[in-house]
Amino acid sequence: MKSLEELKKLKETAGKEMELRDSNKRYRVLVGMGTCGIAAGARPVLNRLVEEAAKHDYPCVVSQTGCIGLCKYEPIVEVFDREGDKTTYVYVDAEKAAAIFDSHILHNKVAEEYTLDAEERKGK
Repeated sequence: MKSLEELKKLKETAGKEMELRDSNKRYRVLVGMGTCGIAAGARPVLNRLVEEAAKHDYPCVVSQTGCIGLCKYEPIVEVFDREGDKTTYVYVDAEKAAAIFDSHILHNKVAEEYTLDAEERKGK
């Protein structure tokens, strides 16, 4: 660790992981809300995910994060399960967010067609 800022970030990450593990929530959903994400349309994505969570009595924790570092794929949504496994969804809009929520959060099935892996396979 090189700075107090790194320590604070580590504490925040660990706290979120413990929150997920200690709650009855199966997933933690993060929306990249750095300037790149906001410019690409992340705000409606975040709003839609929060609406879906509210409609279904909050089966997950939905929150925002800064830049995820994959700017060309924005808006980005990351879904973490209790074990810490991550699925990264790219080029997400409000409609895709609702589909991802239904498939992944409600029915425990990754929406493969919207993942980073699927997008990278298209590029090859």
